[in-house]
Amino acid sequence: MTKQQLIKQIKLKKSFLCIGLDVDLEKIPKHLLQFDDPIFEFNKQIIDATHHAAAAYKPNLAFYESLGSKGWDSLEKTVNYIRKVTSDIFIIADAKRGDIGNTSALYARTFFDTYDFDGVTLAPYMGYDTVSPFLDFKDKWSIILALTSNKSATDFQYINDANGKPLFENVLKTAQTWGTNDQIMFVVGATKAEALQDIRKIAPDNFLLVPGVGAQGGSLKEVAEHGMNNHCGLLVNSSRGIIYASTNEDFATVAKNKAVELQQEMEIYLRKFGLIE
Repeated sequence: MTKQQLIKQIKLKKSFLCIGLDVDLEKIPKHLLQFDDPIFEFNKQIIDATHHAAAAYKPNLAFYESLGSKGWDSLEKTVNYIRKVTSDIFIIADAKRGDIGNTSALYARTFFDTYDFDGVTLAPYMGYDTVSPFLDFKDKWSIILALTSNKSATDFQYINDANGKPLFENVLKTAQTWGTNDQIMFVVGATKAEALQDIRKIAPDNFLLVPGVGAQGGSLKEVAEHGMNNHCGLLVNSSRGIIYASTNEDFATVAKNKAVELQQEMEIYLRKFGLIE
């Protein structure tokens, strides 16, 4: 998906919501365990209920890899089902890969050719070699970890260089030299909303993937006010707050209501910033 296609869908849906498909067998409604593939059945019902309110889905691969080959099968079926239901959804592999050379090239083939994701999250610690194979794929996105929402992000991301600039700022500046803002997004945690104004000065035109709204305590209002640019430039992720809002048989209906609630709030900010009429 190109940048312009993504922007178009955000405006049409009046939503920059990304729904995280972080599916845990121990947390899904128990009645789904009777299905041959309960993970896929859960995802299928969530997708059917929420795709009209979402701009993106983001499966976290750990939840699938932990189940071995069955998990990978569930993931593949999930991506294929999203493509079947709608052609206008941006699909992110939350894989946080970060390696060099042929290894990175094979990861890129895995997520972009084999599984047809639109973007993949990447850890930039090893530098340009980590990301360059992903940039060779047309209309695909490298989503680079910049400033994350976990408590121990301060262990490394705020370490200052000789010029007094923290590591995450160097990541933002350097990664922009690797590719265009049609190829590179950055991950910025919603719990770091106070830093978004400074991040926007460094990366004014890049899309930001913002996890942490909802269960992790991030504020959608603060993210929108500090992080939105003249084409929106945001994909705000909510996982547990939507998919596990109910663990009963009404889980899909409750998830739909939660997704619509966020979409409607997002519509307010899109109108406020003059991005939709």
